[in-house]
Amino acid sequence: MKQIALDIGLSTGPTLSSFFAGPNELVLQHLRLWAGSPTRSPVPTYLWGPEGSGKTHLLKSVREALRSQGADCGWLDSSVAEPPEFREGWAVVLLDEVHLYTAVQQHAAFNWFVNAQTHQRGVLAAGSMAPAALQLREDLRTRLGWGHVFQLQVLSEPERRAVLRQEADARGIFLGDEVMDFMLTRFSRDLGSLMQLLDQLDGYALQTQRAITVPLIRSMLESL
Repeated sequence: MKQIALDIGLSTGPTLSSFFAGPNELVLQHLRLWAGSPTRSPVPTYLWGPEGSGKTHLLKSVREALRSQGADCGWLDSSVAEPPEFREGWAVVLLDEVHLYTAVQQHAAFNWFVNAQTHQRGVLAAGSMAPAALQLREDLRTRLGWGHVFQLQVLSEPERRAVLRQEADARGIFLGDEVMDFMLTRFSRDLGSLMQLLDQLDGYALQTQRAITVPLIRSMLESL
């Protein structure tokens, strides 16, 4: 059955506390300590795993955690066509989607990496594959792999159901088994997309003063 991906904005940005770790608990603990320390280690950290494993969520969560402390961060992902120069005021450098980097982005990422090491700034990067498998310039690829490397696992279906149930309960929403089955078979199964879907459903249910049912979901899709 074809899955539907919705482009729905969250009411709040990703945070470390909203990340359901499941099998990725060690990664979450590492990032909490790293982001929360005023004297964080300059040893780089690299996260890798398939789509939907939470890589971007974690990088954006670290960025928000640092911003809440008044720290500025350098951010680079595949959508940044013209990366800026490294800034000494950055507390850390965050490199997302490194497996998709163009030659220009790889050059910028390498420059940021070298400057971050020179100025004892932290580097947190993420990609879809292990460092050794990345099709990047060698000097960047080897730097991404010499520090802490964590492989992220996608949550199992029971874990995704548990997260949905927990989040729905926190909102005072009842999700029946039929609704859960529909959400998990008809929409993107990564947790970020499911949380966005739940956020949209909550708003639509409040707007229409109806309980969340499969007909409500279909009605919402027709209104988009």
